[in-house]
Amino acid sequence: MATKPMDKDADPSAAGESKDNDQRSENDLASEIASLRERLMRALAETENTRRQGERRAKDAQQYAIGNFARELLQVVDNLRRALDAGTADADAGKAAGLMEGIAATDRILAQILNRFGVKEISALNEPFDPAKHEAVMETEETVQPPGNVTQVLENGYMLHDRLLRPARVVVAKPVQQSSQAAGQ
Repeated sequence: MATKPMDKDADPSAAGESKDNDQRSENDLASEIASLRERLMRALAETENTRRQGERRAKDAQQYAIGNFARELLQVVDNLRRALDAGTADADAGKAAGLMEGIAATDRILAQILNRFGVKEISALNEPFDPAKHEAVMETEETVQPPGNVTQVLENGYMLHDRLLRPARVVVAKPVQQSSQAAGQ
């Protein structure tokens, strides 16, 4: 076996530098491993967030997919209700009772179908005005309602699950204003 004789002229501090270089390499590797581990954890968290967001979007799409359809169908509901309101005066006179019963039955069935798909009518009459659900069309002083309450519903509002489909168009009680003479005294 051939062995290499030790170089007696070699600098003894070179061995110490080699150990320092190894130590630095280990520190560099450890920091690189920590950096890669952090990047991996961030990538896993991002993937999980993306998955959750996708599930949420799919759920919303399934739940609210009929939104545009339901919004358009509300015009039919409004016209049926107008026909009922107009026909009740004629029904009192005994005319077209069968027609009114048919329209009323159609209105009931349509309301049941809408309810089955999560479309609910907003109860607005005699309730405090809520700008998130109501659209004030007019104010009136001629009412027994407290100021800020809905006195008349011109067009019903609807919710699709927890989202506003269409606000109720309403008339709101105006605060009673004192006359200028009473205010001056």
